[in-house]
Amino acid sequence: MATAIARGAILSGIAKEADIVFCDTNAQQIEVLKQKFPKCQLTSTPDELFEQCTRVVLAVKPHILLDIASSLEAKVTPEHLLISIAAGISLEKLASRFGTERIIRVMPNTPCQSLEGASGIAIAKSVTTEDFEWCKSLFCAVGKVVSVTDDQLHGVTGLSGSGPAYVLLMIEALSDGGVMAGLSRQTALELATQTVLGTAKMVQETGIHPAILREQVTSPGGTTIAALSSMERAGFRSAVIDGVMAAVKRSRELGG
Repeated sequence: MATAIARGAILSGIAKEADIVFCDTNAQQIEVLKQKFPKCQLTSTPDELFEQCTRVVLAVKPHILLDIASSLEAKVTPEHLLISIAAGISLEKLASRFGTERIIRVMPNTPCQSLEGASGIAIAKSVTTEDFEWCKSLFCAVGKVVSVTDDQLHGVTGLSGSGPAYVLLMIEALSDGGVMAGLSRQTALELATQTVLGTAKMVQETGIHPAILREQVTSPGGTTIAALSSMERAGFRSAVIDGVMAAVKRSRELGG
């Protein structure tokens, strides 16, 4: 996710490649970053990172962030803006661990890699308008952004943060259905992927509610209503809703 955000920042002109500093303790990952961003600065020590940067994106897993928070607290000054993309950890807990309330929480998702991500942003009380607008522009460079409350970020995590996995499972299942119907794997996957992509664009570009668009393709006594009836009997809709809520529950657990 860090590399996707950096790429978006560079492509959008928010930051020059030479102005970006990556910090990673993994020597192998440092080599990968050198290949992807030859002009970026690289360090394995947080001290150097916080000395050179006043805006720091904490792009690590929740358990890792909590583990390193105590060692980073002494390096945080009032000039630092911290942006956490760790799932579940509240602004209140982050403020307590890092000794500052100049913190923004963001929940992006993996389509940021294709500059088509979906991110939710929540801010702490000491975040300035300038801080917020900069952070928003950073994540707008890799997709769409919505402003939510800190607690609502659990919902963002369950829906769009984990959502790509649900959609990928849907693409996989559609493709399997095509193969069962006699299509080649390549043809089935191509059709499934384009169907999901095209349908998402149709919803986004028309602004019409999905239920209305669905009715337009569902002819009386036709193939689509036969498929939908079968899916409803199998609990497709409730399974997706339950999945989102399971992810929301886990997000709250990760936050302690």
